[in-house]
Amino acid sequence: MPRTKSDEEFTFVSPGVKYLFFFFNMIFWVSVLSIYLICLFYSTEAALACLTVDPALLLMIVGILMFFITFCGCVGSLRENICLLQTFCIILTIIFLLQLVAGVLGFVFSDKARGKVTEMVDNAIEHYRDDIDLQNLIDYGQKQLVKVDDVFVLWYERFNCCGGISYMDWSQNMYFNCSKENPSRERCSVPFSCCLLSKEEAVINTMCGHGVQQLEYLAASAFINTNGCIDKVVNWIHSNLFLLGAIALNLAIPQLVGILLSQILINQIQNQIKLQNYNQQHRSDPWS
Repeated sequence: MPRTKSDEEFTFVSPGVKYLFFFFNMIFWVSVLSIYLICLFYSTEAALACLTVDPALLLMIVGILMFFITFCGCVGSLRENICLLQTFCIILTIIFLLQLVAGVLGFVFSDKARGKVTEMVDNAIEHYRDDIDLQNLIDYGQKQLVKVDDVFVLWYERFNCCGGISYMDWSQNMYFNCSKENPSRERCSVPFSCCLLSKEEAVINTMCGHGVQQLEYLAASAFINTNGCIDKVVNWIHSNLFLLGAIALNLAIPQLVGILLSQILINQIQNQIKLQNYNQQHRSDPWS
């Protein structure tokens, strides 16, 4: 039976799936590249050395990993390369499972997680003035964010907090320490980020937290936010579980879509390879 032209041109690989998967990865590729360049610009040598990992460095590592994953997805879809597509699918599946496990462990061991966060906050408070890059970064961010209402305003105004457990935590810093032996001009003070800000104030008074650690709790509350940030954040998380769940779902859906599309494309390519092998075999031996 002679072969028709349509038989020769038939392919199991759907162009819709192929190019949808390509553009899906291309969007993430461009996004990850942008994040990497931003982190490369803002990263400092020791700005956040008090933390376990510099966030900019961490985002750069994640960006490089995601760049590699999306590269495998883009090139694998265009070249119909099963090896690259399987690499994409396996790594993305591992990342998804690790995120799931981390979420479960964080929920089960919430007390230990809170203790670790408290330790990191205390460490950050202790090293607040040690690095000029960290100081300039926080001061610049807070001054700008007071005007544009961004991340640091969310931390200090929306949560209305100061320190880890309370504003007295700032006594752990050698410059804000309230002991009599401390010769610092910032003795018994807190950063101006803790101060109660008025919308009518055109200029921020950076000395608004001067000497507040010497005041009683109620007296200090007239000038600064006296509650700690850790309890505020925990309470905010408990009252916004549905919002956080929606965010987690929005993060999980693209990963699941990527895994699904890659697996569909792999199966289509494997079927196409089987068809090509079958056609080659019957061309060489039409009686088989």
